[in-house]
Amino acid sequence: MSEPIAPQTAERWGIYELALTGPADGNPFTEVAFGAAFSYRHRTVDVDGFYDGIDADGRGVYRVRFMPDTPGAWRVVTRSNRPELDGVVAALTCTPALAGNHGPVAVAGGYHFAYADGAPYRQVGTTCYAWAHQGDALEQRTLTTLGAAPFNKLRMCVFPKDYTYSRNEPAYYPFERGEDGGWDWTRFSPAFWRHFETRVGQLRDLGIVADLILFHPYDRWGFADMGAEADDRYLRYACARLAAYRNVWWSMANEYDLMRTKTMADWDRFFRIVQESDPYGHPRSVHNCRPFYDHSKPWVTHLSVQRSTVEQTREWREQYGKPVVIDECCYEGDVPQRWGNISAQEMTRRFWETTVRGGYCGHGETYLHPDDILWWSKGGVLHGQSPARLAFLRQVLEEGPAEGLDPIDGVVGSGFACAGRPGAFYLAYTGLHQPARVTLNLPEEARFQVDVIDTWAMTVEPLPEPVSGAVTVDLPARPYTAIRARRVGE
Repeated sequence: MSEPIAPQTAERWGIYELALTGPADGNPFTEVAFGAAFSYRHRTVDVDGFYDGIDADGRGVYRVRFMPDTPGAWRVVTRSNRPELDGVVAALTCTPALAGNHGPVAVAGGYHFAYADGAPYRQVGTTCYAWAHQGDALEQRTLTTLGAAPFNKLRMCVFPKDYTYSRNEPAYYPFERGEDGGWDWTRFSPAFWRHFETRVGQLRDLGIVADLILFHPYDRWGFADMGAEADDRYLRYACARLAAYRNVWWSMANEYDLMRTKTMADWDRFFRIVQESDPYGHPRSVHNCRPFYDHSKPWVTHLSVQRSTVEQTREWREQYGKPVVIDECCYEGDVPQRWGNISAQEMTRRFWETTVRGGYCGHGETYLHPDDILWWSKGGVLHGQSPARLAFLRQVLEEGPAEGLDPIDGVVGSGFACAGRPGAFYLAYTGLHQPARVTLNLPEEARFQVDVIDTWAMTVEPLPEPVSGAVTVDLPARPYTAIRARRVGE
């Protein structure tokens, strides 16, 4: 048994890291098993560690990361097939979470999300597939943009991307090269992973979920077709390095159905590996191009959907009984491709249509740029008009019920979709229609403050007095109008 290591502290839902030196000979990625058991009173959490290359003295570096969820004293005992790494004892004191740290996000109330401390998480996401593969200057610019943007989730690829407007070579690659110049699928590149996890940590510090896309078909390097053994090893390594970050979500793939060498059994296996390798149970999904994966399978926590028909949100909720996130509903922009040239008004409309059907939507931007720096792929700066309107929507949601909005029938006349909490809160939306008035059928026994919201101009016009029962509300006879009714008084 090795000498105990001096106690360390980590905040609740922060990261505790234990680093040990050990063998560097052979192939430590495949030949050395390493991890630790973290115990608090009667509870023990087993966590896989990982090899992180050599230090300045040529010694192998082994790390294990842990996200403690309970304040107090934890005991740490390592496990390994190498004696110098096995049975090392350490102590961790978990301190209360600091301001702004609400913990990881999980599904709440069946169709919504909440942080571990109970605070609601209302997803307003965006996509920057390859932003972490662009070099420091552009990546820093992206982080600066995100710091002033309304987004609290960002979809991003672990592997670099080869696609239209995204042809550059990355600064780092996830694997080392072998003697023949090809990739050695058994040796990860520590430099790549240190860089990537730094970016994940910076998103965490901005309050942004990193929705990590583990596979995708847009590849010229061979990462989309490594073979089953390499695929599985990669997933376990990614989980060992990244699962302790509280802001991580796992997406098995972007457009999984375009990866022709993967079978449905492969995708099922990937889900199970991630589920088994992540001791914290971060949310898990898979994104489609055309056919859906079977989201009813138990390892899927929520739907990640590519569809422009956001009006089907309620149908998907009811079919699968899980939260619906339409991560790709087309992109605001002006590229020639049909999926990337909807207007800012249309992007904003799709967010609102999704919202009043009980789901969550995702933003993307694809405006042509002389250097091919499109937000959806490389990040940089935002050029469109929808982000300001999505910030307004997020404010409306944050002023609403903490439990989230579920579809409600019979409240708004003329068939407009409505969501809320019965007897307490209602939010309806006219979309492209422009009625001059609508009828609300509110409960007789309560009084409600009704607001007419211009979702494009971002204005809120309240009715002069609270109302109850059936009431006719005059509207400005223009599209993109929302009607909100909030219960007031006892």
